[in-house]
Amino acid sequence: MRQAAAAASSHLGTSTTPSMRRVLLLLAAAATLGACTHAVQSAPQPEFLTPYGPPRNPFSPAVRVGNWIFLAGQIGTDSSGRLVPGGIQAEARQALDNISDVLAKSGSSLDRVVKCTVFMADMKEWPAMNEIYATYFRHHFPARSAFGATGLALNARMEIECIAVTG
Repeated sequence: MRQAAAAASSHLGTSTTPSMRRVLLLLAAAATLGACTHAVQSAPQPEFLTPYGPPRNPFSPAVRVGNWIFLAGQIGTDSSGRLVPGGIQAEARQALDNISDVLAKSGSSLDRVVKCTVFMADMKEWPAMNEIYATYFRHHFPARSAFGATGLALNARMEIECIAVTG
């Protein structure tokens, strides 16, 4: 803002008074604030999606903002909410099935996923999880990050969250 006022005062010559500089500074600030307010007002509003009815826990399974869908992390739970038996590969398969289902009910698909984050209870199980993960993304592999975690909900072995696009 000071740069805008300084640039404006330099065009007016050296006869610009301090009060004129303040006016120019206020005008520059008002213009900047107006531009910011317009940007915020025109930003897409989030839509909190509940493809399975009211959530059981205090978070939304998916949130759509414009043509972006942000998924909550999914662990390998079945329709009753219980962790599937069978270890890391069974959990990975179920978590990815859950992700695919939420995406389909939210207007997207695994083919439209651009980023995944994987949380692992034991990073030594990475290769076994990766075997299953790789079978779910046939046309491309999304960008991905992975972290070791000291504990996950329901003592899950892994959790995956994704960002996808719609349309």
